[in-house]
Amino acid sequence: MIVGFWGLESDFGSNMGKDHSIKSLTSLAYDCRRSDMFRGHLFDALRLIERGDLVPAEMLGSWAGELGQTQMMPSEYIKYAVDYDGDGKRNLLRSVPDVIGSTANYLVSLGWKRGEPWLEEVRVPAKLPWDQADLTIQHPRSQWAKWGVARADGRPLENDPLQASLLLPMGRFGPAFLAFDNFQAYLKWNSSLVYSTTAAYYATRLAGAGPMQRGSGTPPPFSVEQTRELQEYLIRAGHDVGGADGKLGTSTRSAIRAMQIKFGLPADSYPTVELLERMRAGR
Repeated sequence: MIVGFWGLESDFGSNMGKDHSIKSLTSLAYDCRRSDMFRGHLFDALRLIERGDLVPAEMLGSWAGELGQTQMMPSEYIKYAVDYDGDGKRNLLRSVPDVIGSTANYLVSLGWKRGEPWLEEVRVPAKLPWDQADLTIQHPRSQWAKWGVARADGRPLENDPLQASLLLPMGRFGPAFLAFDNFQAYLKWNSSLVYSTTAAYYATRLAGAGPMQRGSGTPPPFSVEQTRELQEYLIRAGHDVGGADGKLGTSTRSAIRAMQIKFGLPADSYPTVELLERMRAGR
């Protein structure tokens, strides 16, 4: 899991960003949109200098002030970085032991449960109760097995009480995954469902899982423009989707699922032309 984040965030330290963090954080602290949050990060960045972990000249990172090989914000750096190589400093830019130990410490703070799974690819039957496929809904792995969900290679799931949600990134025709409690740590690390699913899947491959399957069919095509239009209808229907930006985030997917249930469509949280037409017609 740590290696997955390490690779996605900075290509294992080879691309940590080129923006001066103090300058970036000062500008963002002045910006009126999220000034309180970035003011806290700015002061914590100065504390990193004060305590001797870093010097200003080496504090280069992303435009938002993130630092290090797994891109921690300064307040996260202050709270969770550890001196894992024992040199008296917590350097997440240069010390690989510090990067690995600090990333692990931060993941534990996000609720990571050692020894438990995070994501597992599965096969789903055609007659699954699709309205149960949502990250806010959990069932024991034994219940998913009763509904016909199987492991990716066709073998039966474990008949145990371990709780999991069914994640369908591209709807009922695309790949399917069981997302366990540890998947929530990915969403807390980065709330983007695309990022979190990518990072979690990457980690499963590093842990030995086979290549992802295509699913049981062809997901229906749906353009960015259609997604924006659908989001506008969802907003009019009272759903908070964070704006009509054409992105299928968790809030948009939850709203889609609610409307699919309302219209009696398979509630797999994935947009379709049929749903769009129903919302255009208001029925």
